[in-house]
Amino acid sequence: MDIHEYQAKEILTKYGIRTAEGGLAYSPEESVQRAREIDGNAWVVKAQIHSGSRGKAGGIKLCKNHDEIKAAAEELLGKNLVTRQTGPMGKVCSRVYVEAETHIAKEMYLCFLIDRGSERIVMVGSAQGGMEIEELAETDPDAIKKIFIEPAVGLQDFQAREMAFALGLEATQLSHAIKTIRGCYRALRDLDANMLEINPLVVTGGGELIALDAKMSFDDNALFRRHEIVELRDKTQGDPREVAAADHGLSYIGLSGDIGCMINGAGLAMATMDMIKLAGGEPANFLDVGGGASAERTEKAFRLVLADKGVKAILVNIFAGINRCDWIAEGVVHAVKNIDMKVPLVVRLSGTHVEEGQRIIAESGLPIITAGTLAEAADKVVQARDEVIAEENKEK
Repeated sequence: MDIHEYQAKEILTKYGIRTAEGGLAYSPEESVQRAREIDGNAWVVKAQIHSGSRGKAGGIKLCKNHDEIKAAAEELLGKNLVTRQTGPMGKVCSRVYVEAETHIAKEMYLCFLIDRGSERIVMVGSAQGGMEIEELAETDPDAIKKIFIEPAVGLQDFQAREMAFALGLEATQLSHAIKTIRGCYRALRDLDANMLEINPLVVTGGGELIALDAKMSFDDNALFRRHEIVELRDKTQGDPREVAAADHGLSYIGLSGDIGCMINGAGLAMATMDMIKLAGGEPANFLDVGGGASAERTEKAFRLVLADKGVKAILVNIFAGINRCDWIAEGVVHAVKNIDMKVPLVVRLSGTHVEEGQRIIAESGLPIITAGTLAEAADKVVQARDEVIAEENKEK
C-alpha cells in the first residue's frame, strides 16, 4: 500500500526527521490560504499522486505570489498526470501540497527497503540526489552506496555514520544525519513498511538537513495490525478493479491482455498465466479466489473479471483440495446464470469430486467449454478468444 508525500512527511516528522513547512489543499482558494500560513516569499505547489517523477510531468510548480499559487492549483487539481511510474493511464490529482521554498545547497538520495533475496533491510544512499535512482544506477553505479542491515540486530551507529560519509556530508552535519538515518530506519521497522525513500534529502543554505520529498510503501499483509496506516489509504489512486477485489477479500492484479483468469491458489494462477502465454494468448489479470470459492464469492470474482471491458474470454482453473469440485461447479453455474455472460467461458476442474463437478457443468445447459488438462484449457480459451476477435472484425 502506497501513501502520499504529505502523509509520509507527517510520519517522518514524528520520528525526528525535519521537513519543510507545508499544508494540504483541495481547492485553489485553500491553496492560497495554506501559503498565507507559511512563512516565506516563494512556495512550491506539489500534485499529490502515488508516483515519482511528478516534476517531469508538470506536477510541481514554483510560485512567487498568491496569484501564481492559485493558478498552479487550478491547473493541477483534477488533472490526469502521466509519469514513467503511472503508465499511460496516469493518475488523477485530487489534492495538492503547498510547501515553503527551500534554498538547496546539496541534494542527496536515501532509501530503506526490504531485500527479499538477502532477507535483510538494505539502506541505499547517494551523494547525487534529485534524480531517479534507476537512471543513476545506469549512468554511474559507483555513486550508489548499499549497506545491509540484519533485522535481528538492527541499524548500528557505525552503519549510520558510514552512510552519512557516503552522502558527502560535513563533520558538523554528522550528528543530524545519523539522527535522520536512524529515524528512517525506525519508521520502516515500527510501521511494517517495505520501502521508505527520501529523494532528495537536502542540505539547506543554512546547513540544515531536510527531507524535501518522501515516499513510503507498506506491506499489505501487515495492515491488519496497522490501523493507523490503513486510514491513510487513498482508493482513488489505485486500480479500481484491484480496490474492489481487496474490498471483497480477493487477490487481483490487472494486466494488459484480453483473457480473464479465475484461479484458486497463487502458484496455480502463475502457472495458468504461463500456459496462456505459451498457447499464444495474453492474460488480462491475476485473480486468486482462494480456497473458499462459494457461489457468492465466485459470482463476485466473475463480475470483477468482466469489469475489464477488454476481456474477450475467461478461463476458470480450479484445483479442489480442501474445497470440492461439485461446490465450485455449482458456484460457476449460479454465477453464469446471474450475470448473463456474453464472453466464452472455459472451465477446467481437478481434484476432489471432479466427476460430480464435471457432471453439474455438463447438465447445466450453459455454453461452458470444459477441459481436462491445463494445457488443453489454455489452448481452448485462446481459440475462443481468437474467434471472438474474428467476429468483431467481421462486424467492422
